[in-house]
Amino acid sequence: MKKIVLALVATSFTLLTLAGGFGFLGYKHIIGFSQLPLNIAQPQDLELKRGTSFSQLVTTLEKRELVTEGWKLKVLARLKPELAKIRSGFYVIEPGETVNELLEKLVEGKEKVFSVTLIEGQSIKEWLAVLETLPQSQFDEDVFRRVLVEQGDESGLPEGKFYPDTYHYVAGDDIQLVVTQSYNKMQQELAAAWAQRAEDLPLKSPYELLIMASIIEKETGKASERPWISAVFANRLNKGMRLQTDPTVIYGMGDRYQGNIRRKDLRELTPFNTYRINGLTPTPIAAPSGASLLAAAQPADVNYLYFVSRNDGSHVFSRTLVEHNRAVNKYQRNR
Repeated sequence: MKKIVLALVATSFTLLTLAGGFGFLGYKHIIGFSQLPLNIAQPQDLELKRGTSFSQLVTTLEKRELVTEGWKLKVLARLKPELAKIRSGFYVIEPGETVNELLEKLVEGKEKVFSVTLIEGQSIKEWLAVLETLPQSQFDEDVFRRVLVEQGDESGLPEGKFYPDTYHYVAGDDIQLVVTQSYNKMQQELAAAWAQRAEDLPLKSPYELLIMASIIEKETGKASERPWISAVFANRLNKGMRLQTDPTVIYGMGDRYQGNIRRKDLRELTPFNTYRINGLTPTPIAAPSGASLLAAAQPADVNYLYFVSRNDGSHVFSRTLVEHNRAVNKYQRNR
């Protein structure tokens, strides 16, 4: 027991001597050490769990061979006590980072920031597959519905109600925070688009605008064509014509869709098959972008009723069925 006490006293004495008895040269030596870059060639993650002490941090850095003289870190902490007030969190150590810069990062709590991109035109099912793979995050397959309930939406229908964008989080964050941001942004973007809608728009509510925008999103291969595609759908609704758009058939097929639409698929009555139902689908079929929301609200001033793909992402637009059939023969049937 005496040996242990004597050892502790000796260690304390050594640290105090280094901190207070080194004089000017000793002080310069320690400060110079704090300005040296860490021994690291590639970025490394560093997780400090709640309750991690400064001494434990020093031990970790020594074990990883990021610093070779950990005692100098302890002396530095005595000279600058503010550098010892490290925060728990998940950090990244960058090549070229100095000892002092690392400690300042840990004191300020500048944690590693993760990002997740929710892509426009994709479904909730596809987004869930993305969320499931996120690092430092717990997956919850019911997160979209939970956010709806939290926001007062008891419909249980999350499709299309979340905005596609890149969102950020830190380790330990509840992914529901990201999904809530996505929901709130969609509400803002949808309200803005609805406020700018054309006077003769054949849509009765913001939700119908959201549905229309989702269909436009799935039909768009060339961004500049969004207003024209919107015009075709608006013109057809105004004339009482069915939308007859393939993405709605695909969505209605669900997992049965294997890359091709057959004639029997077009004839199948599903709630989403716009070859068989009148008007819009009951829900959105994907997450629309801001551009598609605006296109749905402001269709181009054209009288087209049909369009067909050129197979390069663009479309041929037609006013009459005769023109349309001619285009279909040219770009589809003879393909």
